[in-house]
Amino acid sequence: MNEHISMNPNPVVQYLNKPADQLTKADLIKFIEDNDIEMINFRYVGWDGRLKTLNFIIGGREHLDNILTAGERVDGSSLLPFVEAGSSDLYVIPRYKTAFLNPFSEIPTLDILCSYYDRNGEPLAGAPENILKKAHQSFMDVTGFEFEAMGELEYYIISEDDGLFKADDQKGYHESSPFSKWGSFRTEAMKLIAESGGMIKYGHSEVGNFSKDGVVYEQNEIEFLPTCVEDAADQLVKAKWIIRTLASQYGVTVTFAPKITVGKAGSGLHIHTRVMEKGKNMMTVKGKLSDIAKTAIAGYMELAPSITAFGNINPTSYFRLVPHQEAPTNICWGDRNRSVLVRVPLGWTTPVNMIHKVNPQESGDIVDFSNKQTVEVRSPDGSADIYLLLAGITVAARHGFEIKNPLEIARKTYVDINIFDEENKKKQESLAQLPTSCVESAQRLEEQRKYYTKYDVFPDSVINLLVKLLKSRNDEGLISRIQNDDDKVMDLVTKYFNCG
Repeated sequence: MNEHISMNPNPVVQYLNKPADQLTKADLIKFIEDNDIEMINFRYVGWDGRLKTLNFIIGGREHLDNILTAGERVDGSSLLPFVEAGSSDLYVIPRYKTAFLNPFSEIPTLDILCSYYDRNGEPLAGAPENILKKAHQSFMDVTGFEFEAMGELEYYIISEDDGLFKADDQKGYHESSPFSKWGSFRTEAMKLIAESGGMIKYGHSEVGNFSKDGVVYEQNEIEFLPTCVEDAADQLVKAKWIIRTLASQYGVTVTFAPKITVGKAGSGLHIHTRVMEKGKNMMTVKGKLSDIAKTAIAGYMELAPSITAFGNINPTSYFRLVPHQEAPTNICWGDRNRSVLVRVPLGWTTPVNMIHKVNPQESGDIVDFSNKQTVEVRSPDGSADIYLLLAGITVAARHGFEIKNPLEIARKTYVDINIFDEENKKKQESLAQLPTSCVESAQRLEEQRKYYTKYDVFPDSVINLLVKLLKSRNDEGLISRIQNDDDKVMDLVTKYFNCG
């Protein structure tokens, strides 16, 4: 048994005793034959950011080989709006490393994520997963480094109020049962996500917890481990599908919407990033944040006005990006500071063996955990198309390495205070502000378009569609107009409840 595989929760990887990225067609056929798999599902993401499905009942070995070799045709115009109906046929080609057992199908089924290819057998230029792949390649070409990411997936689970053991309003952070009602749902979801190939760091209940009209709204979070940015997107997409499908089986409702009522915690999709070189984290040097990390941060600062066009794409997004809600409003960064746009989380850089202090029976050797260091982009939320969002963030990191004065930009945008405190009002006012509406995000994207289309990463057609979508929201000044009107706010919440 490969020692790196021995505790891997993915049954496909475990059975074949090979890392996922080394799986071949022959491996999958062996798994399918040996485990009596009867169905294959091709899965791919549409313009709405959700997984689509194409089912195949396996009709024999030749049929199976054909499916796994040739993929299948789909109507691209019904999945991606930039594909014209007159030439809409696309291929969906399976990516073997993404294969996982479908945990919900009554028929033994293997699901595989797919990539879109055009009629010439080339990757579809505007397909979200291909845009992300191109963004990462351009980052590697420019910097010589690799880019890794992971997400913090926040969601509300909504159920009837049983009146028992109510958590304090907006005090649900890391709460346990019986005050947290849905810990068992979260842990079951985590197990299924891990078995599908998701690399999970941890899960917990979150701040948001409130009751209204006989209904309990409980916020939870599942956080992932950093991995290659393309794989990070895949695991988030799988996770959202699993959480929603599991909720359906439980008979409860789940939402990733950024805001479901005024005055209560919204749900974000914070993205942690790190720059790597041959497996080594380049974010720290001798226990301090490296110039490489600050260079990437400078890129985030420069393109922050347009990143919201990928990460915050419905009007309720901007009800979350308001002061005093642990969500950013200004373009700045800082250490361990939750009022900033980009946060450098507490790292394991102190030369102290804390485990020895707590457990004296353990050795007192100092262990280097600096490889864990990331920086966190805090503006995105669950409305995002995950592939386009991570592509946009990757482009922003690359941009930091292409500007003349990244360290000076990083210096000028660094803050070490809570910018929302009244005594720091002048400092907050001196900082550039994030867009406050979809319309403004569209305008900022148009202004900064050239950085995303550079190296042919984002096609103009995709940027144009996104700009058109955001402008169609017509939400300039919407917050000030309706934030005191509960009925209008709830109408908006209902409209975008199942976003992403």
